[in-house]
Amino acid sequence: MVRFFVLCVAVGSVLIFGAYRFNGDKKASGNDWPEYLGGPDRNHYSTLTQINPENVKNLKVAWSYSMPDSGQTQANPIIVDGILYGVTPAVQAFALDAATGKQIWIFGDKSKNSSNTSRGLTYWRDGDDIRIMHAMGAFLYALDAKTGKIIESFGDKGKIDLRTGLPDVAKNKYMVSNTPGTIFEDLIIMPIRLSEDSDAAPGDLRAFNVRTGKLEWTFHTIPYPGEFGYETFPPDAYKNTFTGAANNWSGTAIDRQRGILYVPTGSAGYDFYGAKRKGANLFANCLLALDARTGKRLWHYQTMHHDIWDRDLPAPPNLITVTKNGQKIDAVAQVSKQGYVFIFDRVTGKPLFPIKEVTAPSNALPGEFPWPTQPVPTKPAAYARQAYTLTEKDISIHAPDHDSLVIKFKGYKKALFAAPSKEGTIIMPGFDGGAEWGGAAADPDEGILYVNSNEMAWILTMQDKPRESQLSSLSPGEKTYTTYCVTCHGPQRKGNAKSGYPCLVDIGQRRDRAFVNQLITTGKGMMPGFPMLTAKEKHSLIAFLFGDEKVEAASAVPVSKKTYLPFESTGYNKFLDANGLPAISPPWGTLNAINLNTGEYLWKIPFGEVASLKAKGVPTTGTENYGGPVVTASGLLFIAATKDGMFRAFDKKTGKLLWETVLPAAAFATPSTYEVNGKQFVVIACGGSKLGTRKGNQYVAFALE
Repeated sequence: MVRFFVLCVAVGSVLIFGAYRFNGDKKASGNDWPEYLGGPDRNHYSTLTQINPENVKNLKVAWSYSMPDSGQTQANPIIVDGILYGVTPAVQAFALDAATGKQIWIFGDKSKNSSNTSRGLTYWRDGDDIRIMHAMGAFLYALDAKTGKIIESFGDKGKIDLRTGLPDVAKNKYMVSNTPGTIFEDLIIMPIRLSEDSDAAPGDLRAFNVRTGKLEWTFHTIPYPGEFGYETFPPDAYKNTFTGAANNWSGTAIDRQRGILYVPTGSAGYDFYGAKRKGANLFANCLLALDARTGKRLWHYQTMHHDIWDRDLPAPPNLITVTKNGQKIDAVAQVSKQGYVFIFDRVTGKPLFPIKEVTAPSNALPGEFPWPTQPVPTKPAAYARQAYTLTEKDISIHAPDHDSLVIKFKGYKKALFAAPSKEGTIIMPGFDGGAEWGGAAADPDEGILYVNSNEMAWILTMQDKPRESQLSSLSPGEKTYTTYCVTCHGPQRKGNAKSGYPCLVDIGQRRDRAFVNQLITTGKGMMPGFPMLTAKEKHSLIAFLFGDEKVEAASAVPVSKKTYLPFESTGYNKFLDANGLPAISPPWGTLNAINLNTGEYLWKIPFGEVASLKAKGVPTTGTENYGGPVVTASGLLFIAATKDGMFRAFDKKTGKLLWETVLPAAAFATPSTYEVNGKQFVVIACGGSKLGTRKGNQYVAFALE
């Protein structure tokens, strides 16, 4: 048995390829924002300088675009040759005149309300053939960038099924893609989001031909026999008989000059109990460096062995250049939910700062075998507090139920890498991070990384899972609900509004059966779909939810099979006080500038405000935040992201606040900046509808008066 794999470098990993057609290969510079997060290096960086620290206070709304639907949008729009391409909450793609916000075209049917949130689109060009690659649900569409019409020569009349190339077991399993694909020559490499339970599809990474839709290569993230890493799972794990996922959902970065693709992966399913997947579990929780043309592994580093905490790598890495001992090094930096930054030589995979394997607790639920060590970088220091550092003194003085929170806190497990438990284990930073899908910005040549972070503790509590014999006394609908829905919505269907899971008790008063049926099948937002359920199962589940299920023998509607595990989570529960605020002391969100040349912090500030506490004179506390920053060559950092609904500009050298404005709805997205007709704009998607904020439907662009 191979004990664990941390780093492996392939021979001949320096790859120099010739020219390529895509016209956005440069870093985000000049007029455009041609790719997701600005460029192939995913640095959220612009060389534009018209808006600077001296005049940023003069920013005003230049235009706004009202989308035909409202709700959360995570999109980072792309801008090429004066055209802005974006996505609505219902995942319609659209094109606007980037100078005025006037709509040019829109694609998609909002009434179908696609199952996934979307972070944007992918642009590809070869001469006059200009395409927008747009993922909706489990399909990838090729659109004419000039008209928004489907290019029918691509795939099956303009679309391909993103399950293409996966084993048959994935056929009826949940899959969407909500992060834009990455272009290399005529290839597009597509991220996929999967279930996080034991019924997850395999998370194989695949590249498709952007002209034809043909599958070009596959990398098995759960290795096949004879492949490197096969021994890190039990035999035959690749058959998806008891585990899946290990997928890239957060997107990738690419060094096009070298032809190297950098791929962060997530955990293997089931997230919180790994008895069926004993071993280190490659290539889950890895930063992979692959030959972009063939999918061949060049090197990898595993940032969490045998993950039982849902520690997916949440964002694409940053490709930067740092200086160490007077020598320039092309590097790749990966932020994590844990609050760590892992930084490596981009070609060899060698860590630029030592990474220690620290001893992890061995006590766990019966049948679980936690990995004995876990990697922790020696530098930079974590940008978010860790559970093991918390004490009773860290319970918030602003909590009206302070004393009862202290009692709860004493009962939770909180050691570094403490395993999931029945008494409850503090997950800090929480399940979303630390760093989240918004990712980090960087000055690519100066080696400075800017990352916003959440300081929210969550409580992971495990419970015994009902066996088939215990389910047999339930009605068919309740049996299906208990199997698939109870973790998030609770045994009484009351949900957990504070943690973002709605009550289903009165669902029939708010939604019709057709809507709920569609929701169960496809999911919506961050809720996964359950396409594996039969029509009878969905019918019985809906009848149960609507309170009119006919009681019949449970055996009449057998629940779809998935791997039985003896333990399950009680849900995603934040550690909150009676007011719904974090139970730990502030800051509850931070903004950090890290010098990756030295591993030291330039500055760190609380990020975001709580209006109720601000009114009482409480200093800035920070808030939960989702979406990333943008940095410019002129010295600015733009970011929205916070629950308070503000859009802010900071001095990137000092962290000083230079400008802020109230948005029409909170913006849980990353902004873009570009120039048209000599004027620089900064644009942000304002969808709200997260963390209890109101819905919005606007893209808002700012410029100097």
